[in-house]
Amino acid sequence: MKLKRVKSTILGVAAGAVLLLGTGATAARAAEPCGDFGECKALIEINATDGDIGFHFLMDGDDLNSAGISDPLGAKVFEDQAKGPLREQKLTETFAESAEPLCWQDPDDPEEEVVTLEEFLARWVAGTYIFTGMGDGGEKSVGETELTHEIPAAPANVAFDGSVISWAEGNDLGKCASQAELNDLVLADVLQVHPEVVPVVSWEIVLEPDVEDGDPTGNLVFSIRVSGNIEPKQVTVPADYLASLPANTPVKIEVGAIGVNDNATFTEVGGFCVNGGCED
Repeated sequence: MKLKRVKSTILGVAAGAVLLLGTGATAARAAEPCGDFGECKALIEINATDGDIGFHFLMDGDDLNSAGISDPLGAKVFEDQAKGPLREQKLTETFAESAEPLCWQDPDDPEEEVVTLEEFLARWVAGTYIFTGMGDGGEKSVGETELTHEIPAAPANVAFDGSVISWAEGNDLGKCASQAELNDLVLADVLQVHPEVVPVVSWEIVLEPDVEDGDPTGNLVFSIRVSGNIEPKQVTVPADYLASLPANTPVKIEVGAIGVNDNATFTEVGGFCVNGGCED
């Protein structure tokens, strides 16, 4: 089960910790302004632990009946049309993410679809993505943003001592590509920049109770973004938040490296416990 990451306000570096109630997903720090749109962004997100990869986008316009995105080759990759009461209400912000196929062959699930990193990058070419929208009177909105293949390396050595989450910079993309595989992709010009040298603008840290679906404790999520140059690489989880969790709560932690163009790579680690020692 994936960790819950919040889209709504994480459009920049967080000023402090927030206690999050509910589910969501990580969004890009939007490009503002984006032509006629207030903001727009396209990015690549990798879960290095699970070994999956996806395309995410965000656009925000005013009173739209329809919206769409075209890739640098001119191919339409997304189209949205408001109908019925939604057409009367209008569209504004639209955030979506693709399915996230595995980028490695899981021996326990040989029938699972696999899209390798190389195949994914060929599918989602780097360059200018055009965002378009149409209003009631035929008013057209146009904006553009850049998708790059500069993907930061997965965070390494994620740890939690009961109050402090720590991590280190990594040098690969986990199950999606080892350092040796990345070296080959760079030599073949599939990747122009090796992930280990892609600057990290911010780190996103999420702690989530690892409980059964339907357990309300699972909605108590701690999430924060901090500067990419933070030293040491650690954050202290607020004591008030930890105290709000029941005794012996198992938790899992995710740390994400967010690049300059919002491409992101996340590492997930479970098996931690707060407010006591969890029993098997």
